[in-house]
Amino acid sequence: MAAKRKLGKGLDAIFGENIDSFLDDIEKGAAEAAGNVHSELPISQIRPNPYQPRKEFDENGLKELANSIKENGVFQPILVRKSLSGYELVAGERRLRASKLAGKNEIPAIIVDFDDRQMMEISLLENIQRKDLTPIEEAGAYKQLITKLGYTQDELAKRLGKSRTNVANMLRLLSLPEKIRDMVNTGKLSYGQARTLLSLDDEGKMLALAERTVKDGLSVRELEKLTSRDKSGKKKPADRPKNSDPFTEDMEDRLRKKFSTKVEIRNKAISISYTDTEDLNRILDIMGVIEE
Repeated sequence: MAAKRKLGKGLDAIFGENIDSFLDDIEKGAAEAAGNVHSELPISQIRPNPYQPRKEFDENGLKELANSIKENGVFQPILVRKSLSGYELVAGERRLRASKLAGKNEIPAIIVDFDDRQMMEISLLENIQRKDLTPIEEAGAYKQLITKLGYTQDELAKRLGKSRTNVANMLRLLSLPEKIRDMVNTGKLSYGQARTLLSLDDEGKMLALAERTVKDGLSVRELEKLTSRDKSGKKKPADRPKNSDPFTEDMEDRLRKKFSTKVEIRNKAISISYTDTEDLNRILDIMGVIEE
């Protein structure tokens, strides 16, 4: 049986080092780890989680889950907290939505005593850990945890079991033009393709290449070649003379790909461009300059 975790003593007291194991504990029946189990709660009394970062739900997946619930019921209870009127959902929105589709009036639930801060963190981290978010939604969740809960990129990376570089790269997706973010949200562009587009400075060129990628089904490698070609030729020869040394040109190209930004080797100096402090920290982390 899992050890009890007392609520109201801070986030670490709830989650320990791994929120995923905490969620597994309470959803597998260790109800005393979180609160009180109720065999069934009226679905009509449960309101959506106001901190839910997930915007897109796979309708086919929901229908499949609804069919399973019709046949077998809901195996894992959802998490809710009491509100002034009824309950607020903390975790388990897919199960709640699918239960509604299945025509159910009640759903098994665990009532937890979470404050707003704890509720926000568990709803965001649950989705991130269980890979239920699109890359853009995940990036938005990272931003909320940093801006609203005061995480640093390093603290967030450690909590999620990810590298700081990964966290920084995800956050950079939020700087993409809205149309490209929509393409990522709808699955037309992958995380790798979106990240490659970030190496361009011009939004018009980003959009043009994004549309071409979707239309022609370009791979990440093919897109990298196009972005590299665009960056290497965007300045006039008078402004940026071509290296006569093939080795130096090759090193420039390798460094651009490694750091996903503009790199120039000129006059026995290496110039690495960055867009803001977060981008600088990302590059320094890749270089191993920032201590963990």
